[in-house]
Amino acid sequence: MTKPKQEKLHIRRVIPGDRSEWLRLRAALWPDENPEGHREEMDEYLRENIAVAFVAARPEGGLAGFVEATIRPHADGCDTSPVGYVEGWYVDADVRRRGVGRRLVRTAERWARERGCTEMGSDCLLENQVSLRAHIAIGYEERERLIHFRRWLARPADRPRS
Repeated sequence: MTKPKQEKLHIRRVIPGDRSEWLRLRAALWPDENPEGHREEMDEYLRENIAVAFVAARPEGGLAGFVEATIRPHADGCDTSPVGYVEGWYVDADVRRRGVGRRLVRTAERWARERGCTEMGSDCLLENQVSLRAHIAIGYEERERLIHFRRWLARPADRPRS
């Protein structure tokens, strides 16, 4: 079986008929989110002008990847306002390293530029080396690192004692 060529994938804005495939891709990127949470966020992307989702559609049907982007008033590491922001970005393993992710992100950047943005921000978890390398490969620069801390001030009743 041959892998589909990148140039045959069509980058376009998500449509309601993409829901099941888009949900599959979102669940692969964010496996800890419940399906209902994914569906609620997908509804927001379908109806808002300050948020957008683009997909890489396979010629035989189905999706191979997606990018979700928003316009934010501020983003850590960026100097301007408003700023475009990559909220999520995922490409199926069988089409990785073929430029699909780059094309998706460039499409989101164009969308943000059309809305007056001069910068695009994004993030990844410190341990996500795949995402870090992918961002750098398409021209993003690391600006800062952030570690979140927490200390319980009161023990929640449903939290088991350790």
